[in-house]
Amino acid sequence: MIKFLDLQKLNLQYQKEIEAKLLETFRSGWYLLGNEVKHFERNLGSYIGSQNAIGVANGLDALRLIFKAYLELGQLKVGDEVIVPANTYIASLLAITDNRLKPVFAEPNIDNYNLDISKIEALITPKTKAIMVVHLYGQVCWSKELEALAKKHELKIVEDNAQAIGAEWNGIKTGNLGDAAGFSFYPGKNLGALGDAGAVTCKDSLLAQTIRSLANYGSEEKYINKYQGLNSRLDEIQAGVLDVKLKYIDADNDKRRKIAEQYCAEITNPKITLPELPFNSAEHVWHLFVIRTNKREKLQKYLLENGIQTLIHYPIPPHKQRAYKYYNHLSFPITEKIHTGVLSLPISPVMQDEEVQKVIEAINNY
Repeated sequence: MIKFLDLQKLNLQYQKEIEAKLLETFRSGWYLLGNEVKHFERNLGSYIGSQNAIGVANGLDALRLIFKAYLELGQLKVGDEVIVPANTYIASLLAITDNRLKPVFAEPNIDNYNLDISKIEALITPKTKAIMVVHLYGQVCWSKELEALAKKHELKIVEDNAQAIGAEWNGIKTGNLGDAAGFSFYPGKNLGALGDAGAVTCKDSLLAQTIRSLANYGSEEKYINKYQGLNSRLDEIQAGVLDVKLKYIDADNDKRRKIAEQYCAEITNPKITLPELPFNSAEHVWHLFVIRTNKREKLQKYLLENGIQTLIHYPIPPHKQRAYKYYNHLSFPITEKIHTGVLSLPISPVMQDEEVQKVIEAINNY
């Protein structure tokens, strides 16, 4: 069986370094808000090109804390509107609604599944204060037009960078394009922890200080609480593991690109819609390789019978989830078409050449 993602094999590449780091952390006697977190934050910030990096408990909290900090600083207020892709994972939406902000859905581009930037301006109202861009599947969602639009209407741009660490636009890494960015280090991400973990990067040092406080019970000084905060701290063990793996992220992403290029070159079945290869390969880190087909369940069953595990990212868009039943009446045809047809193929730095070839042959024979 070709696993969709062999996490055990992926992490065993770094076994000696990770085990040494775990032992070092264990023996230190310091397990929260210590040197491992400081080292990782510094190295992550340096890698992204951001002067501020804050480790938090997970990717959802990273996004939640950005909006919560903007509210505390008076740069947003309850009820303000945030434009968000209709085609995204529900976490993007939860971060907005959890802060009592109003999501305004925008359709994606059918060719790359990212937010269609040309459709944003028509959605802007006097209550619009921010745009959330999601670098979906690892592909950059950015343009000069987006920058000009944000400047013209004085909008914050928040990046959901959960799937795109290492991707670049004009030499600038995602996570350093907008005003602030949320990262997820869920184990299956391109940079994955051995549990839940996340981070925020941002350009504004006051915003960073506020996020850091909010993530620690709203406290800057022990037992003195400035804000009604959260408990969302990156622990020393996960920070140490991530610091080990961060050194290899570019090499791992390059392996993903190689597999994606091979898939795009050699999958020729006309029943399959392949993702676009960006003009600049650095613009995509291929967290997921997502194809589209009219009979997804049939293809998924066929591939499983041929020893190939696939997943669906994602079967139900956020506006059709029961959690958001008050949005269920909305219709976003492009988003809904994507969600009924997409299928994610195996792609990871530890896939063997023969496994890649087996996937290609199976799809071409379908």
